[in-house]
Amino acid sequence: MGSNSLGHAAAITRETLPPMHPAGRPFVLGGIAATLALRKVSAPLGVLAGLGTLATAAFFREPVRVPPERSDLVVAAADGTVSLIEEAAPPAELGLSDEPRTRVSVFLSVFDVHVQRMPVTGVVERAAYRPGKFLSADLDKASEDNERNSLLVRTDAGHDVVVTQIAGLVARRIVCQVGEGERHQVGRTYGLIRFGSRVDTYLPHGSRVLVRKGQRTIGGETAIAETAPIAARD
Repeated sequence: MGSNSLGHAAAITRETLPPMHPAGRPFVLGGIAATLALRKVSAPLGVLAGLGTLATAAFFREPVRVPPERSDLVVAAADGTVSLIEEAAPPAELGLSDEPRTRVSVFLSVFDVHVQRMPVTGVVERAAYRPGKFLSADLDKASEDNERNSLLVRTDAGHDVVVTQIAGLVARRIVCQVGEGERHQVGRTYGLIRFGSRVDTYLPHGSRVLVRKGQRTIGGETAIAETAPIAARD
């Protein structure tokens, strides 16, 4: 096989196998070390450890996503299933009015991609972490009771979008990699939740929801809402 063929095969492999989020490297390296050690003791145990390591690497995968070009769309912040669409007050720790906004909740199973992506292009006006419980993330009260990390993002058009990472029954670690005052593009990975969780997106007033309960979403690509022009909204 020539060098061109090898290069083509390597390129196909890179495109087929998604990259891994840096937060997963310690877990995967630990799994590899455990696999090598267990192989010396028992071949079956080594196989089980190897399969567990592959599953861990898959959990931390960070596939490339291409967001829609329209600036008036709010895209899904996570892969998963739309579990709730309801009116709710945004997280109190952000200091916003408690006037209800449309909230779209996406539940992530352990098999979903667990990185979170910016739902819009804009500036992070506020970032707030709040400790809490670790109830099952598919429960209604998880949004209010569970540990969470919230961002208030202001778009170029002046819309305020809130996105909240919520820990679940198994997930015990929320990672957020952006801070206040930073500007980020829609679809950019900004954090992850380890292992099974939920992400809530609070839409600007006047937005038109584009998804339904039970629908699957692709983080960074699926449009969940269309915002109204500021003048029309007011």
